[in-house]
Amino acid sequence: MNKADNTGIAGTQVDVTVVTTYLPGHSRPDQRQYAFAYTITISNNSDIPVQLLSRHWIITDADNAVQEVRGEGVVGEQPLIRPGQSFRYTSGATLATPVGRMAGSYTMVCRMEGDQLASGDRQFEVPIPAFSLHTPTALH
Repeated sequence: MNKADNTGIAGTQVDVTVVTTYLPGHSRPDQRQYAFAYTITISNNSDIPVQLLSRHWIITDADNAVQEVRGEGVVGEQPLIRPGQSFRYTSGATLATPVGRMAGSYTMVCRMEGDQLASGDRQFEVPIPAFSLHTPTALH
């Protein structure tokens, strides 16, 4: 499991942890398709509600082929994460090699009760720690 800590604006503390899984039933090694799932937990360890607005991923395979992904929210949501709470989701990636890595960031914003923007607060970036995607036999 990989973990990154981020102290954002206004004293926000958002932690990100990642757990990965190889999906052999969805992979076709003979066609250079290796499927992986990753489960991410975003924990709000601050006193202010935060909302995830968008994501940015950089996915690199063992041949150094890079895919860059940007988009609103995650898995169709822009979750509001209240103080002391977490949001967990699972998504996936397919690589052309049995080994690769992902890293990126979330753009977040502080919210007040009633889901209004916190006065004077701006968006902030939460780093997603680099993590490995690999088949069970790819790394010894």
